[in-house]
Amino acid sequence: MTVLPDHEFTLAAEFPDATHEQWRHLVAGVLSRTGKEVPTATVEEHLSTALEDGLSVRPLYSASDTAADAGLPGAPPFVRGARAEGNTVGGWDVRQRHAAPESGSVLTDLENGVTSLWLVMGDAGIPVSSLGQVLDGVHLDLAPVVLDAGDDVASAAGELLRLYEARGFARTAARGNLGADPLGHEARTGRATGFAPVTRLARLCAERYPGLRAVTVDALPYHEAGGSAAQELGCALATGVAYLRELTGAGLGVEQAAGQLEFRFAATADQFLTIAKLRAARRLWARVAEVCGARRAGAQVQHAVTSPVMMGRRDPWVNMLRTTVAALAAGVGGADAVTVLPFDQALGLPDAFARRIARNTSTILIEESHLARVIDPAGGSWYVERLADELAEAAWRFFQEIEWQGGQAAALRSGMVPDLLAETWSVRTARLAERSEPVTGVSEFPHLDEEPVVRAPAPEPLSGGLPRVRRDEAFEALRARSDAHLAATGARPRVYLAALGPAAAHTARLTFASNLFQAGGIEPVTEGGFEGSGAREACLCSGDALYAEQAEATAAALREAGAAHVFLAGRPGPYTGVDTYVYTGCDAVAVLSATLDRMGVS
Repeated sequence: MTVLPDHEFTLAAEFPDATHEQWRHLVAGVLSRTGKEVPTATVEEHLSTALEDGLSVRPLYSASDTAADAGLPGAPPFVRGARAEGNTVGGWDVRQRHAAPESGSVLTDLENGVTSLWLVMGDAGIPVSSLGQVLDGVHLDLAPVVLDAGDDVASAAGELLRLYEARGFARTAARGNLGADPLGHEARTGRATGFAPVTRLARLCAERYPGLRAVTVDALPYHEAGGSAAQELGCALATGVAYLRELTGAGLGVEQAAGQLEFRFAATADQFLTIAKLRAARRLWARVAEVCGARRAGAQVQHAVTSPVMMGRRDPWVNMLRTTVAALAAGVGGADAVTVLPFDQALGLPDAFARRIARNTSTILIEESHLARVIDPAGGSWYVERLADELAEAAWRFFQEIEWQGGQAAALRSGMVPDLLAETWSVRTARLAERSEPVTGVSEFPHLDEEPVVRAPAPEPLSGGLPRVRRDEAFEALRARSDAHLAATGARPRVYLAALGPAAAHTARLTFASNLFQAGGIEPVTEGGFEGSGAREACLCSGDALYAEQAEATAAALREAGAAHVFLAGRPGPYTGVDTYVYTGCDAVAVLSATLDRMGVS
C-alpha cells in the first residue's frame, strides 16, 4: 500500500495561510458596501451578539481563543463529561415526567423507550397514597424512580422504599433519587421546611441503598423565574454547597455527601448556550469538590429538562422543534438524564401522542442521529470551550455574591436572588416585546385561524415563591383579548394594510405589518378598499421612495374614508397624517396593546 506524505492531505496547501487581520479587512469592506463604515480593528465588536451575564458571541473563533484546560472525559474537572465513556453505552437516561396518577401511561412510556421516571408527588401532582397504583407492574429494579415531592418528600420517600421492600427487591437494586430539596421547595413556595428530611434520607441512602440518591439540586425554579444561565448555575452551586454543609454537619463524609446530590438544569433552544452551561456546571462543581477535599466525588450528575419558559401556548406544535433542539443540546452537553417535556405541557395534562413524541425525540437523537456514539461531541470547539469558560466565570461571581449574603437560604429570604432574577427578566421582557428575541408562532408568523389545542387540566403547580414566567406571556395576553372579542362579536379586530406601488416595493413591509398585527390578534385585511374591509384603522406599506411621493396623500384619503388611526410600516419620518410608525425594534407589545384599547377590545 502506498502511503502519501502528510502534505498531500493538507487542505488548500497550495494557498498561503490567511491571517486574522486579512479577514477583518475583508469584513470591513463588505460592511462599507452596506453603508456602514466600521474601522477594521472593531469589526468583530460590531458583529458580536450580546448575551445575558455580560457575555457576547463573536463572529469568529480561532485557536487563539484559549480556555482553561477541559481535561479528559471522566476526569477532573469533568468539563468533558462525568464518565469516561460519556453516553456511548446505551445513550443518556430518557426520563419522562408524570404528574397525574395514570399507571397505564407510565407503563406505556417504559415499554417504548423511557428508561427512568420522574414523578411529581403531593398537592401539585400524584397523591402519595397513589404511588403504588402508578408503579403497578413497573420493574423497580430496572426503572429508576426520581421523586419530586416538595414538603411531602418524607412520606413519598417512605412509600417508595416500602414498595421496594413489599415487592421483594434487594436494597442494592434501588436506583434513582428521593428528591429532597428544601431550598428548591422554598424558592417555589416561599415556605422554609428545614433540612431534617435531607439529612435523614441522605444517611439512610448512604447506609442502606448504595444506588439511590437522596437529594436533588433543582435549578429550574431560578430558570423559570427568568434567571440567566449564570444565575441558574450560581443558585445551583450555592444550593449544592448548602447541602454539603448540612450533610457533613450531620456526620456524612464529604465524598458520601457529594454522592447524594443530583443537579437539575434547564435545556433551551439556544443550543450552544445549553451545551456551555452543562459543561460549566461540571467545572464549577468539580472546583467545589476539590476545595472540600472530595476531588474524586466531583463528577456532577446532571438531569437536563427542556425549558418550560420557551414553551408556547399558541401554535404549540412548534414546541416539538424547540424541545428537539434543546434535547440535542442536553445530550451533546453531556447530561446524564434528559427529560423532553411534551409539546402540549403548557396547556394541561399531555395526551398519549404528545408523550410519544417526547420520548421518541431522545430515541431519534440517540439511535438515528448517533449523538451517543461520540464521547464528547462538542469537545474541541473553540466557540463552545470559550463560552463555557466565560459562563463559568460569570456563574462563579454570582455564586460568590450569594455566599457573601450568607448562602442560598439567606439570599432567597433577603430578596437578593428574587430581585436580581426579576431584573434579568425585565431586560429580557423588553427584548421579547421588541421581537429582537422572536417566538415563532407567537410574536413571529402567528396563525390566527388555528384550532385551539385543548387538554385536561393539570394539577396546579406549586406557587407562593419565585414567579413562573414564559416567553409568550405578553403576546398571549393580547391574543386572549382578541379571542374574547371574537367570541363576543363573531369577528376579530381588523386593520387594513394599504400596499403602495408594485409588489417588489411593498411585499417586505406588508409581510412585516401582517405578522406584527396578527401577533396581537388583529386580523390584517389586504384585499379591496378600506371602506369594505371592516377595519377602523389602516397601515401604509411600501418602500421609502414611494412613501416620499404618496404617504401623506394616501393617509389623507384613508382619513376621508373613515380611518381613525393611520400606521406606517417603516422608521419614523416627516409624514403628515401618520399617527404611529411600526418598524423592526419597536415595542410591539405596547403598540398592539394601545391598538386593542382604541378598538374597544377589552
